[in-house]
Amino acid sequence: MASPMATTTSKAVLLLLLGALLPLATLASRSAVHGAHHGHAGHGPKHQHSPPASSSPLPSPTPTPSTSPAPAAAPPTTTAAAALVRATCNSTTFPELCVAALGADPSSATADVRGLSSIAVSAAATNASGGAATAAALANGTGPAASSNAPADAGDAQQQALLRVCAAKYGSARDALAAARESIAAQDYDFAAVHVSAAAEYPQVCKTLFRRQRPGAYPAELAAREEALRQLCSVASDIIALLANTVPAANN
Repeated sequence: MASPMATTTSKAVLLLLLGALLPLATLASRSAVHGAHHGHAGHGPKHQHSPPASSSPLPSPTPTPSTSPAPAAAPPTTTAAAALVRATCNSTTFPELCVAALGADPSSATADVRGLSSIAVSAAATNASGGAATAAALANGTGPAASSNAPADAGDAQQQALLRVCAAKYGSARDALAAARESIAAQDYDFAAVHVSAAAEYPQVCKTLFRRQRPGAYPAELAAREEALRQLCSVASDIIALLANTVPAANN
């Protein structure tokens, strides 16, 4: 059986060992914690910083020049010609008919007042030629609606004779207008006016003969031709008068 002295000595040795071991354990634990923190700090993910964007502006693209052609401007002569036609026609009795008749001829775009008077005479001559052809067709029974006014007597000799007279009168009007053009070219405006006036009178002879010999049988086609020719001759006469007042005649 151990003695009390030996027991006391063993307890003292044990306490000394425990006192020596506890500081070492504490120190080791602190070293481990410090190493762990150091490992996290040294080996953790690193943040990469992208370089700052350049502040200089990007060059703008060079604009491509347009290849579509610019719209062509209207020739100044066109506007001037239209203004001359309108001003000339405003001096006539039938201005709208005048504008239509002159505008139908391409040469009006470059014509002066004398040229416009010649164009007006030509338009009247065209109507006169059509009147002569219409009357001749009716006389031969080949015209449209030849018997519209007198179906029972349309083919008789008297009416055919009257229609032939009408054809001749319209032919005379055409010839008078041709003479008027020659007078305009010679700047003899007085004779030009006389010829145009005569041209307007010829178809009226046709109408008068029908009224006297065949009342109510005057063909509507010829009535329309007569009225159109009268108005066209009026336009031509008005322009010739305007021309005579602005341009000295050759024989003055």
